[in-house]
Amino acid sequence: MPPSFRLIASTGLHRGDREYQQDQVQLLKHARVHGCVLGVVADGMGGRSGGRKASDQVMLTCSQLFERYDPASDDAMELLRNMVHEAHTVIRLTALSAEQEPHSTMAAFIIQPSGACHWVHSGDSRIYHFHEDRLLHRTRDHSYVQALVDRGQLTERQAQSHPQSNILVGCLGAASAPPATPHHIAELQPGHTLLACSDGVWHYFDAEELATLLQALPPREAAELLIRQARLRAGGTGDNLSLAIVKIEALQPKTGTA
Repeated sequence: MPPSFRLIASTGLHRGDREYQQDQVQLLKHARVHGCVLGVVADGMGGRSGGRKASDQVMLTCSQLFERYDPASDDAMELLRNMVHEAHTVIRLTALSAEQEPHSTMAAFIIQPSGACHWVHSGDSRIYHFHEDRLLHRTRDHSYVQALVDRGQLTERQAQSHPQSNILVGCLGAASAPPATPHHIAELQPGHTLLACSDGVWHYFDAEELATLLQALPPREAAELLIRQARLRAGGTGDNLSLAIVKIEALQPKTGTA
């Protein structure tokens, strides 16, 4: 990241109205390279223990591969794809040994010291890229309802409340290889914000509302408000919630006297 920029960030995690927590989220600073950050959201599925094992495996795989990553020589997008496929393989092995059906979504981004950003997603956990109060790009869900939207059979607003909005057409742990849809941002700028979140969060907000809220508040306050508002709108039927927010700000020039 250029020295005139800084990253401010926060995560949020809540069980919602479920009996147990199957979402997981993490933001990791690179151990050796300043300005290199990994963000991951995983929404586990598959019963009381199966879903949590799946999302935990996503976190473990991502952190292990990121620890070995060298931003100066390794390809960030290849790393992200490896995270998806290695976590998928281990989840499948868990299913064979434990006679469970664990699955997980995954949405992960890497911010480079240069300010470039790469992301990948599988399932319906999302990543949004905002510039101040404007949406620049977001992931497209690997879901039945997203396919209807893409074909023009549903609007985005109709998709939010569709009764089959939870049906995925691809994720980690399924019988077929998971999708791993990439995206690249050449350079993050002051005023940009990244939001990664599970469907327990985005289900209750449109992009304009998210953009306004994220522009107005620091990441920690924004995370708290998003969770609180999602819980209110869920009306006692809310899913697990997880999110990671990273805002890019310009550093103020240092002033003072000798």
